[in-house]
Amino acid sequence: MDALDSLNRKIESAHELKSVVRTMKAMAASNIGQYEMAVSSLGDYYHTVRLAIIAYLKQKKTAAINENRAVKRKDEKLICAIVFGSDQGLVGQFNDVLTDFVTQSLHALPGKKEIWGVGERVQLLLSDAGFNVTKHFDLPSSVNAITPLVRQILMESLKDYKEDNRRDFYVFHNQPKAQTGYEPVLQLLLPLDEKWKQGLAKLPWPTKKPPQLIGATQPTLLAFIREYLFVSLFKACAESLASENTSRLEAMQRAEKNIGELLDGLSRKYHQLRQSSIDEELFDVVAGFEALKNDSQNKV
Repeated sequence: MDALDSLNRKIESAHELKSVVRTMKAMAASNIGQYEMAVSSLGDYYHTVRLAIIAYLKQKKTAAINENRAVKRKDEKLICAIVFGSDQGLVGQFNDVLTDFVTQSLHALPGKKEIWGVGERVQLLLSDAGFNVTKHFDLPSSVNAITPLVRQILMESLKDYKEDNRRDFYVFHNQPKAQTGYEPVLQLLLPLDEKWKQGLAKLPWPTKKPPQLIGATQPTLLAFIREYLFVSLFKACAESLASENTSRLEAMQRAEKNIGELLDGLSRKYHQLRQSSIDEELFDVVAGFEALKNDSQNKV
């Protein structure tokens, strides 16, 4: 009976765990929807901002983008990696894959490195990998909380960039991908150099009519550049959160499958043990009956 009671408790615990997994799976699926919608809604605006910058760059030969790079670098270049990871667990290899990608990418870049970590778990992994994590940011728990985080990161990065023009800022995050769920990517956030301008120039203009510029060029261009930086960080954060919840959903699906297999095994073992117990009781009854029968015959 003790063995049956123990198995019964294990089965009840597995059912409770399965209920928790189902709840987490539903939450992850719901979160994926809101973050994917945010990324999709941001797409057209992001494209419009880039087109606006292209229009200014094509018609006005401005040095506004590179004005902070005027001082020649004499010392070692500084690489600041802004890494979007996760605060919570149960996300499979989400943080490990990103950490490996960041490690390989940064080792290929010359200069001194520092990490700005967004998310507790990725920060710990990067620290274990030997990187210097100088700043830590809490991961937003909803779409509405992304904007304050992005503003904080943007303000601090622009401030540091203006104070030290040797510093390059890279953004690392996981991006949703249909076949594998997500993949790690990187983007050079600052400086907005000649390579960045050449990449923008490849975007085709949507109409045959050239754009017209009205008003002061430099203030308008700088406003578009700030918006471009803001949207780039917002997009990276939203894609990372969508990827995180995709990874969590996959992890919960695997956990649900494993718990189901565990429950099947426990149920079979429970029924076998219960049947064995019933057989033993029946054997004892039959044996007792035969013993009484033989005893009464001997007395006669």
